[in-house]
Amino acid sequence: EKAIEYRELLNSVKKVAQKQKITDSSGEDRDVLAVACQEDDAVVQVFFIRGGRLIGRDHFYLRISKGETKAEILDSFIKQYYAGTPFIPGELMLQEELEEQALLEEWLSTKRGQKGTKEKLVELAGENAQLVLNKDKERLKREKGRTIGAVKEIAALLGMERIVRMEAYDISNTNGFESVGSMIVYENGKPKRNDYRKFKIKSVKGPNDYASMREVLTRRFQHGLKEKEELRKKGEDSQLGSFTAFPDLILMDGGRG
Repeated sequence: EKAIEYRELLNSVKKVAQKQKITDSSGEDRDVLAVACQEDDAVVQVFFIRGGRLIGRDHFYLRISKGETKAEILDSFIKQYYAGTPFIPGELMLQEELEEQALLEEWLSTKRGQKGTKEKLVELAGENAQLVLNKDKERLKREKGRTIGAVKEIAALLGMERIVRMEAYDISNTNGFESVGSMIVYENGKPKRNDYRKFKIKSVKGPNDYASMREVLTRRFQHGLKEKEELRKKGEDSQLGSFTAFPDLILMDGGRG
């Protein structure tokens, strides 16, 4: 898998290195568009040619309907993209022939647009779009395995049906004084840093981790119950703040408790 990934990266670098070699003696301004599809995901790749030279490129992720063709995707993308851009090139090079081509050309002509075909450039744009889509799919797959997949394994080991939110607590102090409790939060296997909290220990004197942990957990759940009750009275149960969301799993003392 690593070898394939590096091969694709190398091919991508080679294509980038060759972009200055792609020239057009006519010196026209053109955009080259191609699309790659996979299930309900699509990537539209756009090459920008100005003065006959390839000066840049961009890609756009789209959610598509089942059975939607490349021509339909390009048609929809062109209408949305060029409706919001101030510059329309002299020519568009497309991967597919569009069903409403005449109407689209007429619409683009009002903003200075034409449509043409350059097979080599379109093919390169299509390959690039497919490469981006494949790499993103693999990245999302690996990320899911590290996050949601890992949480499912933990739930199975603990005999739980599922785990959505995990909270971990730890107690620290400076030479036995200034004890502080810390809470970190994970949701769906990812850190939720906005929900992290620190608790200054108030009722415990000296380095007593167990008593300090009791205070921290008591304060955390009292606060959550109080806020939940206040929101319930206001009829806003469906809009509970994230801090009031009670965890499925609690780890104490850095996971040793």
